[in-house]
Amino acid sequence: MRYCHRLATRKDLAAIVDIYNHAILEKASTCDVEPVSVASRQAWFDASHPDRHPIWVGYDSHAPQTVTGYLTFDPFLNGRPGYDVTSDIAVYLHPEHRGRGQGTYLLDEAVAHAPKLGARTLAASIFASNTASLRLFQSHGFREWGRLPGVADLGGGVIHDVVFVGRPVGNSAG
Repeated sequence: MRYCHRLATRKDLAAIVDIYNHAILEKASTCDVEPVSVASRQAWFDASHPDRHPIWVGYDSHAPQTVTGYLTFDPFLNGRPGYDVTSDIAVYLHPEHRGRGQGTYLLDEAVAHAPKLGARTLAASIFASNTASLRLFQSHGFREWGRLPGVADLGGGVIHDVVFVGRPVGNSAG
């Protein structure tokens, strides 16, 4: 399988929401606790910008119309201008495409592309129990910046610590 990526289009939003809803139900990688709708994610999608905060969709080169995952470059923290040099990235994969190299591919591409977006730093927040994601990011030079114990309560007794990871990119990656 050869993974590729492209800029997400409005036609991809339903597939992005489907992948995200899988993550919500698994309670292993996001703090949303109820599935979301395409309509509820429209404003988020519309706020993305290809030159600064793109949303990429991943796909298998043999099936380019099938979205198998996505990566976002979102504003860091609250989006204040002083944080513009940092992108908050997230990677979500369809359950059938996890552990097959797509996350590695998307993160490789994100690290290489980030300086073109004006980013000097990439950051992500990951549940401490999500060891696969932590390993993926660590294998790409991300280091733990901090840990917030018990800050995510997903209901039903599911409580997570959140780990902040980050790394410099581009000329500052030395």
